[in-house]
Amino acid sequence: MRRALLLLTPLVLACALLAGCGSSAPSTDRGTSGGTGGTSVDVDTAALRHQRAQAGIEPCPAGSNRNQLPDLTLPCLGGGRSVDLARLQGPLVINLFAQWCGPCRAELPYYQRLHRESKGKLHVLGVDYLDTQPSRALQLARQTGVTYPLVADPDGRLRGYRGIGRGLPGVVLVDGSGKVVAVQFRVVSSYAELRGLVEQQLHVHLSA
Repeated sequence: MRRALLLLTPLVLACALLAGCGSSAPSTDRGTSGGTGGTSVDVDTAALRHQRAQAGIEPCPAGSNRNQLPDLTLPCLGGGRSVDLARLQGPLVINLFAQWCGPCRAELPYYQRLHRESKGKLHVLGVDYLDTQPSRALQLARQTGVTYPLVADPDGRLRGYRGIGRGLPGVVLVDGSGKVVAVQFRVVSSYAELRGLVEQQLHVHLSA
């Protein structure tokens, strides 16, 4: 029996690494202020606004077009206008992450590079998903150099849309016509991999 358990342990670890992060955040104390946009976690406080400004995170986008994303408004992480997902303009790359997710931390710089090098060809938006500690999320953004707009979904209101909720990290791709062309749960291991995914799914060509 002991030998069988020893043989099984590496398999379990390998499966965990391949699966990325689970869909449930670690247990934490949740805010009680009501927050912004109907969430139970306050993601817009004076302290969070200060953190956001220090990180240099760009303002959350205003929407104008209709797309296939759910008709859901999420608060801007660290203050600012709330974002109606169903009115965001494509081409759009949405990065689902959380500060408690190890693989998310590793891939955030690739999304930042995509944001920097897209030169207006597409938009990048981060969703801090199932994360009840917005201060740590903003700290992570600063540590990894993220400046693209971030919204918060601490209660998992996106859960169930095209399989969202199975785990993190995740990426949602919306083309220029507003069609959701892909929802994937994967660990992006390089900028080249992310660029290839964008070029294949959104037909937006970027520099290497």
